[in-house]
Amino acid sequence: MMEIGTTTTPFGRRGAKLSLVRRQVEAENTSSDRSVDKWSVFRDACEARDMLGLQDRPLSVLNALLSFYPHAELCEDKGLVVFPSNVQLSARANGISGATLRRALFALVEAGLIERRDSPNGKRYAHRDTSGAVEKAFGFDLKPLLLRAGELALMAQKVVQERLQLKRARENLTLCRRDVRKLITAALEEGIAGDWDALDAAYRRIVQRIPRDPGLQQLALLLQDMEDLRQQVFNVLDFQQNVQNMNGNADLNEQHKQNSKPDSIHELEPRFEKKQGAAAEVDNNRQNAWLTAFPLAMVLRACPQMADYTSGGMIGTWRDFLAAAVVVRSTLGISPSAFEEACEVMGPEAAAITIACMLERAGHIHSPGGYLRGLTAKARKGEFSVGPPLMALLRLNGRGERAVS
Repeated sequence: MMEIGTTTTPFGRRGAKLSLVRRQVEAENTSSDRSVDKWSVFRDACEARDMLGLQDRPLSVLNALLSFYPHAELCEDKGLVVFPSNVQLSARANGISGATLRRALFALVEAGLIERRDSPNGKRYAHRDTSGAVEKAFGFDLKPLLLRAGELALMAQKVVQERLQLKRARENLTLCRRDVRKLITAALEEGIAGDWDALDAAYRRIVQRIPRDPGLQQLALLLQDMEDLRQQVFNVLDFQQNVQNMNGNADLNEQHKQNSKPDSIHELEPRFEKKQGAAAEVDNNRQNAWLTAFPLAMVLRACPQMADYTSGGMIGTWRDFLAAAVVVRSTLGISPSAFEEACEVMGPEAAAITIACMLERAGHIHSPGGYLRGLTAKARKGEFSVGPPLMALLRLNGRGERAVS
């Protein structure tokens, strides 16, 4: 049974809605001994505007109503009814028209943020006692804001979290889309075997499905499809590279039969001590078995500055690349011992690629020698590989432009 307290139905020709009357009665019968910062509640309402179904104008009017409340915190003991005239409200709500003001007030009531307390003649005023304190006021009751403060805070928090998730989903889709586009382009330019036309068509179909203002669920589906396509591209690249490495390993094995001491990066760095016995065999096996994750041309696309450290300005083979790494090592001020340790832990080719990546970012590295030793220590524990920094530089340098520090 509805317990009737002090309720007022709308003045004039405005009809009464039973749902609003019930809500007003519930608010009247609910008391709160807490107090909340009025502007904090207002900010939460602004964040939750879409969930509340509100636009700019009603929120502007709510801001004006709160400005007429004389205290910093909403508190039931201090009274929660404000009674400005339409002229005063309009002035504080950036001069909106009377019709717009009425629609905004109606929207605030519908959203359950304020309640009307209409007087017998529809005017807004207050009865005061002999000391000037307000005994009874007719106007707009802010009590719903006090009672719903916790709910509004949760709504605002949910909106902020969804906005953050949406932002991250957009970023992830952009990064994944860029990876697919540039890898396909690089593969086509370098003549790597594969059905790149079909993969490019699949990429374009996904891009065409991206709406102008996608929601979180749409972005999640698009991101999944783009990540699947990126994996397909990597699978094709890995397959072709494995074929190339199998052919290359056969040649290396033949050379190993003819020469028990094949060319290595250690021969290019005279100051390195030659290893003997089992240690030398481990190094040779590592070099013969090491599989480059990317073609040499792709590595040079990511690290174009390496060509500047060769006699002819060209790198055509991995041996040329390793020789350039020795020169860059000296240029960066990295000690031979630090470079040798990196070669032992990572393998010569991976160490040379690491040096090339450091060259591209030299302006951001304070101590190249210490930086390389740190990466070597991580690689020893399995916490570092050349793939991520190489892909980052490939994205940065794009079609072969030099990175700008």
